[in-house]
Amino acid sequence: MAFARVNDVVLHHQVLGPSGGSSFVFINSLGSDLRIWQEVAPAFTERFRVILYDKRGHGLSDAPSAPYTMDEHTDDLLALLDHHGVERASLVGLSVGGMIAQRMAVRAPERVQSITLCCTAAKIGTPELWADRIGAVEAGGIDPIADAVLQRWFTPLFHETRADELAGWRNMLVRTPAHGYAGTCAAIRDADLRPDAGRIAVPTLCVAGDQDGSTPADVVKATADLIPGARFALIAGAGHIPCVETPAELSGLITQHLKEAGLV
Repeated sequence: MAFARVNDVVLHHQVLGPSGGSSFVFINSLGSDLRIWQEVAPAFTERFRVILYDKRGHGLSDAPSAPYTMDEHTDDLLALLDHHGVERASLVGLSVGGMIAQRMAVRAPERVQSITLCCTAAKIGTPELWADRIGAVEAGGIDPIADAVLQRWFTPLFHETRADELAGWRNMLVRTPAHGYAGTCAAIRDADLRPDAGRIAVPTLCVAGDQDGSTPADVVKATADLIPGARFALIAGAGHIPCVETPAELSGLITQHLKEAGLV
């Protein structure tokens, strides 16, 4: 565990693996923290310096007043890389984390070696959807919406057979600061990355879960179609959080992507 103040925000993060060589960053989804990568990150720590972090408003990081913007989230990541002297990194972003990865690949392409966009899109949801979500959280906190969120996060089989894990991930979700959650909802609401998607010039893999209730496979595929040379892959038996539900499958896809990009 480590903490660093960047952009006047203290970010909780972990750095794993060798201190030299290539770097690899995992970027979390809305309402989650770096623990969602616990079954994926170890597959990369022998060859990469792996950085996991809680974005602003989440986990043990600071939660400044809402709203946030996608550029603020991107600035935080760039500053964290600067803090650790990382010039270039491969990025894996889940949901809003994938939006941060897309934005960074456009704004600072010289800092990015490859991106894996997991269960995400260049545009997620509608302004009305996010206004309703923000209003609900501001009125009653995260707990009243948590079960509906978990239905989108995980497949029915996960709900039926992994009840204790489900309870633990629910705890993570509801303990996210409400204003941090709402602040990032605003960032997603206001971000339309489609006009810049054609400018992404790094090797790109787009991954979808076939039972994702938040960013269905056709939405992820539509984003892959906007990015030159992007490859699309579908994970069977996965919802919105495949790094928890199907970590081996996701790790395998990322590894193959890195091989094809000449990075391993």
